[in-house]
Amino acid sequence: MKRRFNALAMAAALGLGAIAGLAQGEDLLQIYREAQQNDPTIAAAKANWQASQEAVPQARAGLLPNAQASGAASENQYDATIKTDPKTNISSHYAQYTAIVSASQPLYRQQNWIAYDQAKQQVSQADNLLTIAQQDLILRVSQAYFDVLLAQYNIELNDSQKAAVSEQLAQAKRNFEVGVATITDTNEAQAKYDSIAAQEIATRNDYDNKVTLLRAIIGRPPGELKKFSGSFDPPLPEPNRVDWWVDRALKENQNVQVGEKNFEIAKLEVDRARAGHYPTLDLVGSVNWANYGGGAINFGVANYSSIASIGVQLAVPIYQGGFVDSKVRQAIALQEKARQDLETARRTALYLAQTGFTGVTSAVASIKANEQAVASAEVALQSNKLGQEVGIRTNLDVLNVQQNLFSTRRDLAQAYFNYAIGVLRLKAAIGTLNDQDVEDLNRRLRG
Repeated sequence: MKRRFNALAMAAALGLGAIAGLAQGEDLLQIYREAQQNDPTIAAAKANWQASQEAVPQARAGLLPNAQASGAASENQYDATIKTDPKTNISSHYAQYTAIVSASQPLYRQQNWIAYDQAKQQVSQADNLLTIAQQDLILRVSQAYFDVLLAQYNIELNDSQKAAVSEQLAQAKRNFEVGVATITDTNEAQAKYDSIAAQEIATRNDYDNKVTLLRAIIGRPPGELKKFSGSFDPPLPEPNRVDWWVDRALKENQNVQVGEKNFEIAKLEVDRARAGHYPTLDLVGSVNWANYGGGAINFGVANYSSIASIGVQLAVPIYQGGFVDSKVRQAIALQEKARQDLETARRTALYLAQTGFTGVTSAVASIKANEQAVASAEVALQSNKLGQEVGIRTNLDVLNVQQNLFSTRRDLAQAYFNYAIGVLRLKAAIGTLNDQDVEDLNRRLRG
């Protein structure tokens, strides 16, 4: 049977208002672009990435020459008494100036080379951390966007349900007045109407909360969000094999890559700690200038001197109180922690890929099932209305079937949103979620 949705059913499935042509506002892509500029979480991640880029220049500095200059100037008062007969007293005031320029070039410092390798891993890891933050932003924005639409749709459903029950209540009252129905029908319709009116408060409060959450991401109250126009046929994951997605997640999930680099850094830290036992060799040189003003201490004659030196300096650690051995044991323990963290990341990635795959496939099945359920509920409603007219169905029967239709339409809308989020989460599990996916989803949802 060819499926046909009435205006309200199509609105439920696709989040449309009563008039699709008036659905003008901000779409998912526009909200996402603004979140990229205003979300404090992604701004902090970008600042952290920028700070991490300085790790390599700082570590490289330990391999390059180091030069420094120093100087001193002093005024000196010299007083002396010489025990002669008679005594001789000497008092003199003179100035002293010195300047030193020194430089060193590491020739062999194993710890510095290891630190340089660690820094390169940290910079690469910073790229993964920024990608994780960007993927998290996509998921947060999309979820918040869909939550607002669904909350708005629930309000529309509640209004439609309220209008329908109001009509049934009016009809029950009329039938009672003319004597073709009992007061029970009227009371039941009134109770149903009051229940929907009470639910309306919770529905609107939920909408306000969802809007507030989206506002926290983009930094301002969102305007009217564009509702989806047209339908789309949700495809299954491609390839439709869970093992393919799991294998990719174990290799390419961003958190797994962060864990791998953390483990590599931890291994290098063990080598760096052990390098504390190794000797160091530096090329060193200095130039020293001195100027002593005339005074009694140098017989009233001003002196000038300069000394230049260049050579190599070897330092061999002999005993440091067990400090280096303790650092090695600590680094080995932290290496094991990094190993276990990596294993946790892999298992989490496996779980996310597995559940993400089944979530998308089940969402596709849910959409198809709910589409059929909506069609069947519409037929059931029409049948019960006809039955009520001929006296074989009561007003309560119609209200119950109508309630089922509203719930089914809501479930269909939820299934569409679950599918959209599920696709994004599945791509995040294998580390490929990016801006292009947001653009593709935005085009698909707009028809």
